[in-house]
Amino acid sequence: MELRILAPTGALGAGFDADAFARGVAARPDVIACDAGSTDSGPAALGSGTPKLSSQAVTRDLRLLLKARDELGVPLIIGSCGTSGRDAGVDQVAEIAGRIAAEENLSFKLGLIYSDQPAASLQELYDAGRIKPLANAPAINRELFERSHTVAMMGIEPIQEALEAGCDVVLAGRASDTALFAAVPHLRGAAPGLTWHMAKTIECGAACAIPPSANPLLVTLRDDHFDVTTLADGSRLTPRSVAAHTLYENADPYHIAEPSGVLDTSEATYEAVDGQTVRVRGARYIPADGYTNKLEGAELVGYQTVIIGGVRDRIVVDALPKLLPAAKNYFESKIRDVFNGDVDPASVDIDYRLYGAGAVLADREPTSLDPAELGVLITITASDQATAHTVATFVAHASSHLPIAEYDGLVSTLAYPYSPPEMDRGPLYRFTLNHVVTGITPTELFRTVTQEL
Repeated sequence: MELRILAPTGALGAGFDADAFARGVAARPDVIACDAGSTDSGPAALGSGTPKLSSQAVTRDLRLLLKARDELGVPLIIGSCGTSGRDAGVDQVAEIAGRIAAEENLSFKLGLIYSDQPAASLQELYDAGRIKPLANAPAINRELFERSHTVAMMGIEPIQEALEAGCDVVLAGRASDTALFAAVPHLRGAAPGLTWHMAKTIECGAACAIPPSANPLLVTLRDDHFDVTTLADGSRLTPRSVAAHTLYENADPYHIAEPSGVLDTSEATYEAVDGQTVRVRGARYIPADGYTNKLEGAELVGYQTVIIGGVRDRIVVDALPKLLPAAKNYFESKIRDVFNGDVDPASVDIDYRLYGAGAVLADREPTSLDPAELGVLITITASDQATAHTVATFVAHASSHLPIAEYDGLVSTLAYPYSPPEMDRGPLYRFTLNHVVTGITPTELFRTVTQEL
């Protein structure tokens, strides 16, 4: 058996080298698969339904993929449409696909797999004790499902059903990245361990290449190994770079969970064939006792206005850690005064991040920092945008003239690069779930619609 899988990019809309992609198409792959989403950039896409990448960028990439699929006559699989995999994201990508089909005179059967989860259904699962927490999951209750937007992460089975129904193009909601690449090999009877390891290796395109990029990779999957090849000029693969990708987004590089089981790479070997190709053997796949689908949820928690400033004054830099707690106390009284008691100061969060003085790691910072200058990010979070902006105006004013004991008279403490300094960031979302649904069949949480384009 020999199967070729083309991974054109790490994320639909991230872009890829067209010449490198053409080399992959010339190799006559049996399937083209591509991820379109992630939780890497936070909960906003899931909470709001707004994709991270623009429709213009998605259109550029999708046009090349659809034309290549038409030339080859092979399946095209795209998962986690619209970044979050919400139903709206699937529809957005489907609308782009329809427009491209009309412009390029393409015909294909389109499968749309939806992964939104109705609140009432989730509450039934919760009441039945079938929603289980993963490690470090937040506490939840049944009311949470009414105020958050939730998707389930599919494995290979809903995708395979769409392919078996004759779909040429599959646009899926939230999906395991690896499932997109594993679906066809499993249908063709490929070894599960090799299949899942191959899928993990190419899920992000040429992220495992040197230098890492969003460019294409081609995999040739055989009975006892797979070869992964980078296609872009100037890029290369090494056994180390390929093996390292099993650690990406995983705390354990040897045991990687999927809905139907666990990929075990502890006995895998990596061998350089040449500068662009690495051969991989030896992974196993351990089926789970029961099938699970992961749930991801996000909810709106407020609105934010941000202020960016900087300081390069040794006296001010040293004074800020002591001044800021006092400033926050002052702002609490100012909120009561400005809003005539209608806004509870406890409902407004005023956060200072001092970049250059441990802003990223905070109290976990392991090294002693003595910065010559600081970047100051002030974030005001409130229940509505108007309140956040109003508070930000007096926070920005007061923060630019904090009282410095070492100076007599008024001094400027923060310099603002923008005028006005207050910038409305908009809604703030948070993730609500890190759980799985148990006791289910692999397809029952998902809905598939087909169209002829």
